[in-house]
Amino acid sequence: MRECILVVDDDQEIVKAIAILLEKEGYQVYRAYDGMQALELLAEQPIHLVIMDVMMPRLDGLSAVMKIRERKNIPIIVLSAKSEETDKVLGLSMGADDYVAKPYNPQELAARVKSHLRRYTSLGDIHSPAGNRLKNGRLEYATDEKILYADGEAVRLTATETKIVELLMKHPGRIFPAEEIYERVWNEPGFSSENTVMVHIRRIREKIELNPKEPEYLKVVWGIGYKIEKMEK
Repeated sequence: MRECILVVDDDQEIVKAIAILLEKEGYQVYRAYDGMQALELLAEQPIHLVIMDVMMPRLDGLSAVMKIRERKNIPIIVLSAKSEETDKVLGLSMGADDYVAKPYNPQELAARVKSHLRRYTSLGDIHSPAGNRLKNGRLEYATDEKILYADGEAVRLTATETKIVELLMKHPGRIFPAEEIYERVWNEPGFSSENTVMVHIRRIREKIELNPKEPEYLKVVWGIGYKIEKMEK
């Protein structure tokens, strides 16, 4: 079955151009021209990834991202003319996995789509022993299911968040610089990656910590990076 991508932008020419690009890569493309139409298509079709513009009528892109995140963990790439760092961080904090500024580079966009789909559809790691569970205090990560449990309850993570959690849970106590996390999870050079990683860490923290403002597990080591605290058994 071909992977299905939803492209959402109120500029029909941009939607058409991206659709042609992705169809050449072998994907099935659905098209929407505002946030409401996007949500309707997501409810009807088996979408695997969303490319979402920000400024749109009826329902803007960031509001649509938040609504999608209430139900689905599929990858979302925000596509916007706003290239300011604050806009990028806002998009990521709303639940997006990635951010591409207009005018976009077609090859870069196609590569990012491929990377996110690979992470979403095959989270498996050939080096992970089947059936293995990584336990650390209140947290337990099932490497075969790719599911994190906190106090026995499954935590709803996106594909990107899952990869970050898996990396840190496999190495409790080890401090990972933001650049290394980015390179391992996004599979590309980690230049200027601090804000992107920081926003994802913040979202994970909000899902697993009893008090996200005073984290017990997912900690920042100022000037160095991030780690999962190793708890005493």
